[in-house]
Amino acid sequence: MGIGDDAVEVRAQGWRTLAALHGLIEASLERALQAGHQLSVVEYTVLDALSRQDGWHMRMRQLARAAALSDSATTRLVTRLEGRGLLTRVLCADDRRGIYTELTPAGCELLARARPTHDRVLAEALTEAEAAPELAPLVDALHRLPASR
Repeated sequence: MGIGDDAVEVRAQGWRTLAALHGLIEASLERALQAGHQLSVVEYTVLDALSRQDGWHMRMRQLARAAALSDSATTRLVTRLEGRGLLTRVLCADDRRGIYTELTPAGCELLARARPTHDRVLAEALTEAEAAPELAPLVDALHRLPASR
């Protein structure tokens, strides 16, 4: 195995470690958010992303990137959340082709109730992951990231 092959294996191992940590966290969050708030992780992610925007709205394309979804999956998700009264779509005033998605008061309230669950379960999952030798360095790196806003 040459140096190039070693580098490929190091990257692949890093990716497998990241995927394992992501899977552990996502499964924990999914169970807790569904049980306590009837929200999936991706639904929570969308509400959270919208809440962090000035004016609490985003274009559909921005929302798709924030939730790591395709445009069509984002449209279906927004339609579901809109049907539950958690968000609404608004035409962009300066570009009639553009559509913004906004949180409704009900969406803000549900997010406020779900956020402590999310934060608690995330902390618990990271603590659990820290105990696994293969995940501990990645968790340590996450703890060292600078806080945003």
